[in-house]
Amino acid sequence: MAAAQSGDRQALDLLLRRHADALHGLCRRITGNDADAADATQEAMIAIVRGLDRFDGRSAFSTWAYRVATNACLDELRRRRRRPEPTDDQALDILRTDVGSAGNDLPMEGVGDRVEIDAALGELTPEFRAAVVLRDLLGLEYAEISDVLGIPAGTVRSRIARGRAALADRLRADGNPEASAVRPRIRP
Repeated sequence: MAAAQSGDRQALDLLLRRHADALHGLCRRITGNDADAADATQEAMIAIVRGLDRFDGRSAFSTWAYRVATNACLDELRRRRRRPEPTDDQALDILRTDVGSAGNDLPMEGVGDRVEIDAALGELTPEFRAAVVLRDLLGLEYAEISDVLGIPAGTVRSRIARGRAALADRLRADGNPEASAVRPRIRP
């Protein structure tokens, strides 16, 4: 970290590569689709590089990076509201094209569950979605999530509980009788 802050490009490259997958996973779950996740991840990486000199070490680098990425995702969601949404037929065509071009090397086990969870996450408010993803996908502690989102720990607990309950309700409404209101677990 110190080397990256002092201008060592190799150290910066290593630091970004080490966290790229986790940041993209976070962005994917918060934004709800690959295109917006790619944009948010790219914006987060740029913001991390530009703000590296402002990282003061009071938290773990990953916590700080998650905060930057979460903010990039929320910005992307705000921008998305201003863009026209594709029709259902357009979305199906895109999905068919993406799946068809991927070949047979995609692991298909659990894909249906992940699609249902991603769809249910997409219906949550960004505030609830971010808190649930940070806790259940990334496994951050409440204090870390508090730092990432810049809100009190009690608010974090509330958003996670309310987000999980809403997520469980949506999954049950979609015909998943095993959805639990206690603590739905999101798997990467």
